[in-house]
Amino acid sequence: MNEETIVEAKGLVKRFAPKGAPPVTALSGIDISLQTGCLTAVIGPDGAGKTTLMRLIAGLLSPTSGELRVLGMEVQGHEQDIQNRLSYMPQKFGLYEDLTIAENMTLYANLHGVPEETRKTRFPHLLEMTGLTKFTERLAGKLSGGMKQKLGLACTLVRSPDLLLLDEPTVGVDPLSRRELWDILQKLSREERLSIFVSTAYMDEAELCRRVYVMNHGRILATGSPEELRGLARGRCYRMTPPEGLPMRVLQGALLDDKDAVVDAVPDRGTVHFIRRENVTEDKIRDLAPFPFAPSEEQLEDGFMCLLREDEEKNAEGKAEDLDLAPLDLHGNHTLGSDIDIEVRELVRKFGDFTAVDKTSFEVRRGEVFGLLGPNGAGKTTTFRMLCGLLPLTSGHLSVAGVNLRDARTEARANIGYVAQKFSLYGNLTVEQNLSFFGGAYGLSRKDIARRLEETLQEFHLEEYRRTPAESLPGGYKQRLSMAAALLHKPKILFLDEPTSGIDPLARRDFWRQITDLSVKGTTIIVTTHFMEEAEYCDRIMIQDQGKLLAIGTPADLRAQYGDESSTMNEVFIRIVETARGKGGTA
Repeated sequence: MNEETIVEAKGLVKRFAPKGAPPVTALSGIDISLQTGCLTAVIGPDGAGKTTLMRLIAGLLSPTSGELRVLGMEVQGHEQDIQNRLSYMPQKFGLYEDLTIAENMTLYANLHGVPEETRKTRFPHLLEMTGLTKFTERLAGKLSGGMKQKLGLACTLVRSPDLLLLDEPTVGVDPLSRRELWDILQKLSREERLSIFVSTAYMDEAELCRRVYVMNHGRILATGSPEELRGLARGRCYRMTPPEGLPMRVLQGALLDDKDAVVDAVPDRGTVHFIRRENVTEDKIRDLAPFPFAPSEEQLEDGFMCLLREDEEKNAEGKAEDLDLAPLDLHGNHTLGSDIDIEVRELVRKFGDFTAVDKTSFEVRRGEVFGLLGPNGAGKTTTFRMLCGLLPLTSGHLSVAGVNLRDARTEARANIGYVAQKFSLYGNLTVEQNLSFFGGAYGLSRKDIARRLEETLQEFHLEEYRRTPAESLPGGYKQRLSMAAALLHKPKILFLDEPTSGIDPLARRDFWRQITDLSVKGTTIIVTTHFMEEAEYCDRIMIQDQGKLLAIGTPADLRAQYGDESSTMNEVFIRIVETARGKGGTA
């Protein structure tokens, strides 16, 4: 290990031995070398081993075998010496919500023994850098998600570390706040030459790093610069333009269904960006979907998906079996009808003197996939909860499936299915018990519960897990159980609250393929997400900020109004919010 290397691991192995369960290998022979002064990323699905690696580097776990040196020292035996020189921000950073911003920073400075003289210069610098100077007396519990993450970073940096470890610092954070946080990280790396090791679920963030490690199932699949990893898909990426009236998600689903021809496909800027298999010709693609397509520049995500798909096919054990979905008709009529499933007029929700939603009006048609987007604290969650019947409105009109929610919330809920952001079923109950419970909660008779339970177990390939506690299910099957419970009573409308947060990219593709299937069959879908590329799956999206509706329309409409045909939805989203804030009101 030379002076230019700040972390070095060779053959690093970490196994856990849960009580009463077989050992689990979280890391299997990891080799890494992090360079001093560099911004380095690690990417990979949930459960790849990223957090375990971070905790080993921080000296919070001991390796089972292998070598690990940090800051020139063997970690074992020097844990405290290493922890005195690094800062670590875990996914759930321990802010004290009943303390102010200033009090949280002071508390962490006390814990790390930061001298008063150092605080006089360090605190103003951190507050200015994170944009929190005006809010030092605000309680942490009253901050938006993005501001909480920035405060967490400020608390992590109350002392000046030699190494900064960040475990998915922007998970659940809106695009505007993500950009602000990464501006800070790039500035720290560039101006203070701080060594930063960060795990992230966002490919655009990994693109900003000098070096990227790709992990899956506790192993390093590849490492290199973003440019080098992009090259893994070079010459195999294309854009296909669907004809007018064909939703991009339907074309994407049809391409993904042919796994022998296509590695990956995603809606992107009015087209479907896809990767063909190496041995597949362009003529084969034309047979699969006879629409215009042309070569497209490869992205980091393309190289990442090639690596993931290849690794998953080599190690198929534990992977969720594909659902039995009907083939998608690329030539059928996908035009939405005129029937309205959700009607919102002048919707208002107040909490005391605070107006969370201010006179919002919109409609959602039957079978539409409708995206509800906004920065943290924008009012979208409040709107979403009112639409679900989980929160009463203060004033205005709201009807769901023809039922006025002000008069008959219980009746309206019978038409609604709901999938929460976090896995929210009962972990100690079996799959079968969870489905029976939710069938009763949705008002099904015992006879209907018994019938629908068997149908649903078969539909979602959950039969072999029927007596498995929900908490013991593999990740992909947990997502399936959430969907199965929400669809047990065949609702007209399905509400999805950040449904793909925390699930790996392959499972995310499968999830949206299922949503496409439901929408084709006439189910209305309302979805919130912080993955802006998922807005491309929607027929229309609505963007809120500070309780007000800023923009509503198709992705193409919003691109035309707030960007151009080459603009990503991430860029469009940021422009809409910044335009509104710059005017001090709505766009």
